[in-house]
Amino acid sequence: RLLDYVKNGGTLLVEYERDFAWNKLLPAPFPAKMAQRAARVTDANSPVRFLAPENPLLNSPNKISLADFRGWVQERGLYFWDTWDPRYEAVLGLTDPGEPETTGGLVYARDGKGVYIYTGLSFFRQLPAGVPGAYRLFVNLLSQTRRAVPRN
Repeated sequence: RLLDYVKNGGTLLVEYERDFAWNKLLPAPFPAKMAQRAARVTDANSPVRFLAPENPLLNSPNKISLADFRGWVQERGLYFWDTWDPRYEAVLGLTDPGEPETTGGLVYARDGKGVYIYTGLSFFRQLPAGVPGAYRLFVNLLSQTRRAVPRN
């Protein structure tokens, strides 16, 4: 029913899922998998790269900049996707020191009239800690239906 909600114009924001549950349930409109040891970025100050700077997740209603990733606590995120269907767009590249960049931490796709977003970003740590940039980005994620549905 949630995926039907997306097709009919809703925004579905899925926050991180454990790898064993994700790969069993596959709750997404298009294929996506996590490695058995799903990627994570544990350095809260690690570099962030905008892979899709024009993506609406980074631009509406708030223009997200690298400054929005300052002051994060404990980690950037966990349980990132490893592989996914090309209909998804990876939005961020994240890197722990000495590790390869991981791109499955914020992934976006349009499906029907709506938007599906998967994120492994650790909003569950950032929002209670009052990290302003995390709030700005989270508002963007929740605001995408307005952009996906054509206005009359």
